[in-house]
Amino acid sequence: MNYHNYYPVDIVNGPGTRVTLFVSGCVHQCKGCYNKSTWRLDAGHPFTQEMEDKIISDLNDTRIKRRGLSLSGGDPLHPQNVAAVLKLVKRVRQECVGKDIWLWSGYLLSELTPEQQQVANLIDVMVDGKYEQAQRNPSLVWKGSENQVIHYFKLDSDN
Repeated sequence: MNYHNYYPVDIVNGPGTRVTLFVSGCVHQCKGCYNKSTWRLDAGHPFTQEMEDKIISDLNDTRIKRRGLSLSGGDPLHPQNVAAVLKLVKRVRQECVGKDIWLWSGYLLSELTPEQQQVANLIDVMVDGKYEQAQRNPSLVWKGSENQVIHYFKLDSDN
């Protein structure tokens, strides 16, 4: 997997202060996408063990408390990203107690493959659906168009 950008401190992509990883690769290529530079699988930088370790370290950093991890892109559930994303979310669950995980994907929850569903089973919130420019609504929170759905799988009352 490649990643396009990493923000160790982010207050835009999900609630609270977070770490955010924008992965590379998207098959949806939605008209009006604000992040076209992430579409190619080979865009950005290789996602290494060192980068994964940095995310875990940043999530556990007590100097700047982060609420959780946000995964966007590109598409974290692109078939070529799923294995690395699954490994990362498993580590977050094991090593970052109390941190939530948000994920944005153009895939619908109802159309996930068994491999993609493994990721969905480990996250707290998934925003699904392609961005539809005709349904754009700038007043929406955490999504760009009316057709997208925010699925709250888990809620931690401490966050």
